[in-house]
Amino acid sequence: MLRLYVAGTNVRHTAVEALRRLRGDTSGVTAIEYGLIAGAIAVAIIATVIALGGDIKNLFAVTGSALSSTAGSSL
Repeated sequence: MLRLYVAGTNVRHTAVEALRRLRGDTSGVTAIEYGLIAGAIAVAIIATVIALGGDIKNLFAVTGSALSSTAGSSL
């Protein structure tokens, strides 16, 4: 019976010490901040592509047709 109490006390003590170490550990905070920054950049890129997608498509179409007409006239 005494062994079970001692084993339980050791486990509890170990768990409390592990929680104290985790609470003081701030190494994961930087990774979370970088993840949030990367997510914000991705959202900004997606919003820009959606907003300007049609304009960029038209620009490439005009440029492609201008190049085709220029290349066709020199042959």
